[in-house]
Amino acid sequence: MAEGNIFKLNNLFEPAGDQPVAISKLMEGLNKGMKKQTLIGATGTGKTFTMANVIAQHNKPTLVIAHNKTLAAQLAQEFRQFFPDAAVHYFVSYYDYYQPEAYMPASDTYIEKDASINKEIDMLRHASTQALLTRRDVIIVASVSCIYGLGSPEEYEKVNLKLEVGMKMDRLSLMKKLIEIHFERTNADLSPGQFRSIGTRVEFMPVSETVMYQVEFSGNAISKITKIDPVSSTIIKEEKNIFIFPAKHFITEDKKKKIALVEIKKELNKQLKLFEKKGKLLEAERIKRRTNYDLAMIREVGYCSGIENYSRHLSGKKEGEPPETLLSYFPDDFLTIIDESHVTLPQLQGMYAGDASRKNTLVEYGFRLPSAKDNRPLKYEEFQKRIGPVIYTSATPSEQERSQSEQIVEQIIRPTGLVDPETIVRPIHPGANATPQEGNNTYPGQIQDFISETEKTIKKGFRVLATTLTKKMAEDLSVYLKDKKIKAEYLHSDIKTMDRIKILTQFRKGDFDVLVGVNLLREGLDLPEVALIGILDADKAGFLRSETSLVQTIGRAARNSEGKVILYADIETDAMRYALSETARRRNIQMAYNKEHGITPKTIMKKINDITEEMESEHGKTVNAELDLDLEVFKRAYAIELKKDKSIVTKKEGKTEVKLHMSDQERNDLVYEKIIKIKEKEMSKAVKELDFETAAILRDEIGVLRLRLEKK
Repeated sequence: MAEGNIFKLNNLFEPAGDQPVAISKLMEGLNKGMKKQTLIGATGTGKTFTMANVIAQHNKPTLVIAHNKTLAAQLAQEFRQFFPDAAVHYFVSYYDYYQPEAYMPASDTYIEKDASINKEIDMLRHASTQALLTRRDVIIVASVSCIYGLGSPEEYEKVNLKLEVGMKMDRLSLMKKLIEIHFERTNADLSPGQFRSIGTRVEFMPVSETVMYQVEFSGNAISKITKIDPVSSTIIKEEKNIFIFPAKHFITEDKKKKIALVEIKKELNKQLKLFEKKGKLLEAERIKRRTNYDLAMIREVGYCSGIENYSRHLSGKKEGEPPETLLSYFPDDFLTIIDESHVTLPQLQGMYAGDASRKNTLVEYGFRLPSAKDNRPLKYEEFQKRIGPVIYTSATPSEQERSQSEQIVEQIIRPTGLVDPETIVRPIHPGANATPQEGNNTYPGQIQDFISETEKTIKKGFRVLATTLTKKMAEDLSVYLKDKKIKAEYLHSDIKTMDRIKILTQFRKGDFDVLVGVNLLREGLDLPEVALIGILDADKAGFLRSETSLVQTIGRAARNSEGKVILYADIETDAMRYALSETARRRNIQMAYNKEHGITPKTIMKKINDITEEMESEHGKTVNAELDLDLEVFKRAYAIELKKDKSIVTKKEGKTEVKLHMSDQERNDLVYEKIIKIKEKEMSKAVKELDFETAAILRDEIGVLRLRLEKK
């Protein structure tokens, strides 16, 4: 029986330009069973909308892989707009900072694993896997972290906990089961993955959302399950039953864990004999001490630091078998879209080799058992076996995509009528021999010329991008622009994931006018407000100034009707010649189409969204909502009071002064001050009654109130 239409596309607009033909051809390829297709889509032609239509018509769960977190966040936001009723999730590495475990024999330096985990992103990862296990209308937008080891979906699903009203279970049994699936006990405010026990009830917060569930017991049975807002303590809903998924992805049932402990011990003894035979006594002592400590931790608490290095034994896999990854959570019939494939594919292909080299050294010098090598990303061949039909999308696909694809579809015409930007080449260095600019006898050089063009663009109300060769140059240029009274910021890979997204949002909103970057400004960044791009040192050889990079960079100005790109170069390289030629080819096709159909190009007007807004703590949202309600009540009460007596008495230097006329600002300040005093009194009362949960909520509300008052 055919599957019903699980994806409902929010048709904000109808396919136009080359989109209808591209959608039709790609769907024809999927229906014929083509395994690989390529969509060559010029920047701004609406590749994402084309793929959204393909997803809706193909009607299967979909994995979209992007090459960096910023692009993945943007794509997730766009797909959420196209599919508001579907489960669209964001799956990227949850590390804000990650230093892998490593050993450098030359200097005898061991580097411990060091990482900073972003809890919000960890929540989103759990939300992704849980959605895949519970529904079909799922789109996961992921970075290449999707090919790294993740716990088995069978074990993850097997140990999910179902609670029902009337179910035979006591409070202690529930607490024990929560601990078994890696929830942590706390007596303070709940965070995702934590629980607490209060009287005859247990309260916990799942890892995939920031709401609290309260389970009440009567005798040896569950009498009530309530979904509660953790800040206001208001009841959201009473539930008849709920499912609780584990707080960690690496989950192993007790029986398998006991077998794993035996197998790890066997492997340790085998490795010790090998080291002793080779006379590596230091390495033998090192691996013996480390492994025995880890075994003790797993035996006692069910977990240890670096437990993923024992994943082969814990999952029951054989030596060399590929690990479970996000792909394992997908059903057999899912569609894969590899966005900006010319960059994403090399990443997918290169992950395994780098990881293997580091692990081999750790094993050789006794820091890890050989089985640690099976905690790894998938090899590219393994990745290919685990996906079904795939569509590569790129404005500049590599020879690999072209040669492997059974069909190549080109999408050049933009629905908006926008054409590829005007491209200009100007010299890098100042000098009299260069073309004078607007009456100047001497060309000022690339930086001063760029500043001059930037000032003209800003006056028109548009934004500007500048691409440099290094991070240091990006930072220095942004400082120099600020000295010239131009609002500028820089963006590169050292900036944290969530901060990158916020910077791009602020740029689009006009909080600053110039964004300077290195490589992050190329693929997929949708910035219609940008009317000028300056490519500094465009004639330098290397990846950042290759044919692909230049075409992609030029494309960033194609979403604005006044788009212009200046390549600063003293010589014209082969890469520049190709980029200029390809841009001119597309521009000519687009202009001819516009002329034939009477189209006048219009700059894309696109709503500014920020996925980080959805990651804002529900705690903070509820605090603000509660305060807005309280303030409204107090303002009304004060209005009645002030109607009776429009004066307010204040004391100044011992004399009484009557203030007959209060401004709205003064009245609002009084409301804030009064409500702060009331809440401070309520907080003190809650502390005395040992009601620390209420006290913590009131503490946060007071903090927000004071912050609001300071900003007035």
